[in-house]
Amino acid sequence: MFVDEVNIKVIAGKGGDGCTSFRREKFVEMGGPDGGNGGHGANIIFRTESGLRTLIDLKMMKNIKGDKGVNGKGSSRNGANAEDVVIKVPIGTTIFDNETSLVIADLTEVEEEVVVAKGGRGGRGNKAFATHENPAPKMSELGEPGEEKSIRCELKVLADVGLVGMPSVGKSTILSMISSSKPKIGAYHFTTLSPNLGVVKLGDNRSFVMADLPGLISGASKGIGLGDKFLKHAMRTKVIAHVIDMGSYEGRNPIEDYEVIKAELEGYDERLSKKTNIIIANKMDLPNAKENLEKFKSKYPTLEIYEISAINKEGFDSLIIRLADLVETIDRENLYKEEEYATHILYKFNDDKPYTITKENNIWVIRGKEVETLLDMTRFTEDESVMRFARKLKGMGIDEDLIKMGAKIGDEIKIKDYIFEFKA
Repeated sequence: MFVDEVNIKVIAGKGGDGCTSFRREKFVEMGGPDGGNGGHGANIIFRTESGLRTLIDLKMMKNIKGDKGVNGKGSSRNGANAEDVVIKVPIGTTIFDNETSLVIADLTEVEEEVVVAKGGRGGRGNKAFATHENPAPKMSELGEPGEEKSIRCELKVLADVGLVGMPSVGKSTILSMISSSKPKIGAYHFTTLSPNLGVVKLGDNRSFVMADLPGLISGASKGIGLGDKFLKHAMRTKVIAHVIDMGSYEGRNPIEDYEVIKAELEGYDERLSKKTNIIIANKMDLPNAKENLEKFKSKYPTLEIYEISAINKEGFDSLIIRLADLVETIDRENLYKEEEYATHILYKFNDDKPYTITKENNIWVIRGKEVETLLDMTRFTEDESVMRFARKLKGMGIDEDLIKMGAKIGDEIKIKDYIFEFKA
């Protein structure tokens, strides 16, 4: 089963908790803090695998969750890091962040990998908080939560040459004749329900990858028939090879067929119409083929046309050599612009604060990643941890901003799902 688009949720592992501990040894007075740090939570990593051709394995996964780092222990023992979760995907997989619609990564190389969701760092044990002023702190941190993301994985097959054309014009037969691919071939429309890939090898040791893209019909770019589900697979190709039934099998009109396919490519994405393209005039063994080819050449005198008969295995040599030459000289273009990537950050020098304060139903609500992470990592069962949390909020300027906005002592302050009483 061919699957080329999947939506899943990824949850990286939480960091291990830090430990609050003190040395307890016979004949050792004033044993100091020896609580270890927690281990790092598991990252969620996507890595390409050359043997994969579909995202079907991902379709079976609704959620991918990483393990928590191991908690720190006494005697200065740090917790172990959790093992990263590695998800294997086909080459040509693009990963989008559903919340922002930005590209997290476009994986086009063998064994290329990207960290899609980062695991949380381990909480620090009380040994890490020891200072000259406070040599025996009675507090430690909880582990940082791992990143959570809703993502979409989209596969666009990585091929050098894409065969496009109406149904039953011979694309699958051509692919089977000149490559190692063995696609299913039948005498009916839409035989090909998924892209087939084949490696074409020449006698001079050159090679390229060819894709047989499922038959198109008028309106495909707008979702009619198989729709744009397979047009996207032409986006990574260097060369578009239009396969035309020049023999007018089933009463086809070669000129009309070419115009329809050309319009569908342009309608889906203008970049497809600008790719280098050639014409493969197939079924030249049929009676009407020569006459139709002359009409076609008169209509399109500048097009590069190669005559073949796939059924008789004729005309392939010059076609293959020309395709190899084109593939060799054309650079593969990037599908996405720099500003479409999540890593593209516009740095601005301003006084924006890392939090917002709003009043909702008489409750002051504070939001912001830095504040929320501080909350998640605070161990509220320890007095020193609570005092540190309050100092951190005050240091960010939150207390001052609350007073400026009219907050009074005793007002309720909400961060995530926690309610606190305001004490200026």
